[in-house]
Amino acid sequence: MTGLSSRRRPVAGFALFTLIMVAVFAGLGVWQLQRRVEKHALIDRLNERLAAAPEALPAQTQWHTLTPAKDEFRRVSFTATYAPLPDAMVYSAGSAVRDDISGPGTWAFLPAQLADGNTIVVNTGFVQNTMQDRAQQDRAARRLITGDPVQLTGYIRFPESAGTLTPPESVAKRLWFTRDHLAMVRALGWGEGGKAVAPFYVDLEQPVPESGIPKPGPLSVHLKDDHLQYAITWFTLAFAVVVAFGVWWRAQRRA
Repeated sequence: MTGLSSRRRPVAGFALFTLIMVAVFAGLGVWQLQRRVEKHALIDRLNERLAAAPEALPAQTQWHTLTPAKDEFRRVSFTATYAPLPDAMVYSAGSAVRDDISGPGTWAFLPAQLADGNTIVVNTGFVQNTMQDRAQQDRAARRLITGDPVQLTGYIRFPESAGTLTPPESVAKRLWFTRDHLAMVRALGWGEGGKAVAPFYVDLEQPVPESGIPKPGPLSVHLKDDHLQYAITWFTLAFAVVVAFGVWWRAQRRA
């Protein structure tokens, strides 16, 4: 009896371990399937926003109500005048939302004033290989600063946060590595004058300058969707654990 009891203890222990691992792996698989459903719903919402006709830019009194979840990629149209202020570069090795862009290069950010004096920061488009050529981007930005109001169409975007490995900005070079327009506002004095600066920026779709530089354009969403593959992996691991226990248990019975 003592030998039988001692044999049952490792079987019970291994069986409990197997149940826990199967529950964990299966739970992760179900979680990935749920994330897949959520990701597809998000892609549908974003594509709907990108395909919609441009709306009027929200009034300044509504800016505090805008959020990335419900307003990111909203297509808007408005009239503004590019301010005669220094632009900012944001380094890019490519784009996840622009099919026509490949890096390296930089995005040219400029402040634009609305008729009421408030400021909208505009990502005016991509300039190829400007990280090592500050003068090239300066020339591109100066072409846009005419002093005349311009009808602009683009997409509402919200500032990014720098990651742990993101290089720090160089204010002297006016070079950033994240699309944090509020940091540019603070560093370059774009918000001086007492008027409000929008908490979002606008990715410009049009107009396209005659020179094509900077290069604005339409956005498209390409979110990574590997959730089904991950779910299959987790379910396979759960099945493998069950098989491993079955093989071990049969071996124990024969012993």
